[in-house]
Amino acid sequence: MGAACIKVTKYFLFLFNLLFFVLGAVILGFGVWILADRSSFISVLQTSSTSLKVGAYVFISIGAFTMLMGFLGCIGAVNEVRCLLGLYFAFLVLILIAQVAAGVLFYFNMGKLKQEMGSIVTELIQKYEEGRQDSLQEAWDYVQAQVQCCGWVSFYNWTENPRLMNHTNTTYPCSCGKRSQNDSSLPPEKGFCHALNGTQGGNNPDAWPVYHEGCMEKVQAWLQENLGIILGVCVGVAVIELLGMLLSVFLCRSIHSEDYSKVPKY
Repeated sequence: MGAACIKVTKYFLFLFNLLFFVLGAVILGFGVWILADRSSFISVLQTSSTSLKVGAYVFISIGAFTMLMGFLGCIGAVNEVRCLLGLYFAFLVLILIAQVAAGVLFYFNMGKLKQEMGSIVTELIQKYEEGRQDSLQEAWDYVQAQVQCCGWVSFYNWTENPRLMNHTNTTYPCSCGKRSQNDSSLPPEKGFCHALNGTQGGNNPDAWPVYHEGCMEKVQAWLQENLGIILGVCVGVAVIELLGMLLSVFLCRSIHSEDYSKVPKY
């Protein structure tokens, strides 16, 4: 009965660690996505914000370490090596503490991140220049076209751009222009566009054929939605970590002697 219980525990621990490995890969992938994304507002923020870059590197580190621990846990469970199981348990405790600390730090810095995002976007709009090849400008054009918004708080943010307001006829940011459902799949337009029925004598923002709603609320809603997914993954990893710790302790106490001949030789 005892041997059967140990065998069941061993394979349960193996399955938990396999899932643990996969979730670690998801966390690592999220961190890589933050650094590699070049077609959304994440690109705008991470290029100018050190906070998000640091957060991305933390996710990558935790994800890679989690995958390593999942691998070690699988080997320790299948081959019943007490030293590996003990090492696995100790590292799980460290990872769990690091995750809780990172979660608390991120939660208390949410307000700072939102404020930082607003100042970055406002500065980007003020310095936006037609015809300039800039990844930040392209990313913001993509955001405005896909999210169907204009400016940060409202479309009036674009009135702070001197190059746009110097036009003598009705000219507006192309990516803010209202698009039909058939055009939504097309790549966003860049630069400044002239209204077909525009008037001479000044660039009146009230005559712009653009979305009037700012991107702030929509971007924050997107963040909240995706943060829920991220937190869900992190909670799932934490639950698996706790179960893995319990199973590793039980299995480690059940193994009375080491048999290093079971450890694979490379």
